[in-house]
Amino acid sequence: MAPPPPASMPLGQRMMHLAQTLQFGWFVGHLTLLFCSLRYSLSYIFFQSSSRWARFSYRTAFVAAAATYGIVVYKAFRARARSSGRQQPGALNLLGDENVQYLRKLILMALVWLFSYQIPLALLPFTVYSVFHVATYTRANLIPTIQPPQQTPSTSAGASPGGRPASKPSSPLADTIGRFVKEYYDASMMLVASLEIFLWFRVFFSAAIFTRGSWILLAVYTVFVRARYSQSSFVQGAVGQGVDRVDALVANQSTPPVARQAWETVKRLGRQATDATDLGRYAGGGQAGKKAQ
Repeated sequence: MAPPPPASMPLGQRMMHLAQTLQFGWFVGHLTLLFCSLRYSLSYIFFQSSSRWARFSYRTAFVAAAATYGIVVYKAFRARARSSGRQQPGALNLLGDENVQYLRKLILMALVWLFSYQIPLALLPFTVYSVFHVATYTRANLIPTIQPPQQTPSTSAGASPGGRPASKPSSPLADTIGRFVKEYYDASMMLVASLEIFLWFRVFFSAAIFTRGSWILLAVYTVFVRARYSQSSFVQGAVGQGVDRVDALVANQSTPPVARQAWETVKRLGRQATDATDLGRYAGGGQAGKKAQ
C-alpha cells in the first residue's frame, strides 16, 4: 500500500489526498460490501430475504466485490506494464499473475448474481476477506492520516540515532487492529476455504435437484474450486481435514462395507480428477508459488 499523506498537511487536505487514490476506492468497495452483507444478513435472519432491500443489498455486495477485485487486477496490470517496460503486457503473462485469481472469483460471483437464485453462503467468503482488508487499510492508511504519528525533538530521550526525530508509538487502536489481523488471519483464511468447499456441495445439491441454471453454475464453480486448490494452501488444508474426518468415520467398525467401498471410490475418482486437471503437467514449466489465501 502507498504511504499515508504527509503529516504536515492539514487534515482536510490529507483526507482529500487519501480519497483521490485508487486504494481508497478499493477500501470503499470493501466497506460497502461489509455494510451490504450486514444488511442482507439481518433480512435473512428475519425471513425477509426476498424483500426489495434484501435483493438490493445482495446484488450490491457482489457489485462491490467486482469493483474491488477489479481494482486489484488493474493495479497488477499496470505494475506488470511498468516492470516489463511495455505499454501493455501480454495476455498470457497477465493470466499467469496470481491476482487474476480474483478475476475468476468475480466471474463466478457475477454468474451467481445473474443466473441463480440467492445463495447467502456465497457472501460469507467475500465478507471475511473484506473484514481483513478494511482492518488492514484502516490501520495502515486511515488512522495515520487522521492522527499522524507525532515527531519528538532530537534532543529528547526518545530521539533516534543520528539526531533525527523519532516517532511516538503508533495509535493503540492501530496496535489492536494489528494484533487482531495477526492472530486471526490464518484461522479466518481456513474458514474461508472451508466455506468455499461447503458452497460447492451446496451448488451440487441444487444441481442434483435440477434447479434452473444450477448445472452451469456447478461447472463454473468446479473450475474455480480446482484453481483455488492449486493455488491456496488453506484450501488444500481444508480438503485434507475433511478427508481425514470422513476416513475416521468410515474406519468405525459399525460402518457398512458398502459405505467404505463407496468412500474409497470417491477418493480414487477425486485423485484422478485432480491429476487430470493439473495444468502444471501440461505447461512444461515450474508451477508458480502458491498464494496462501
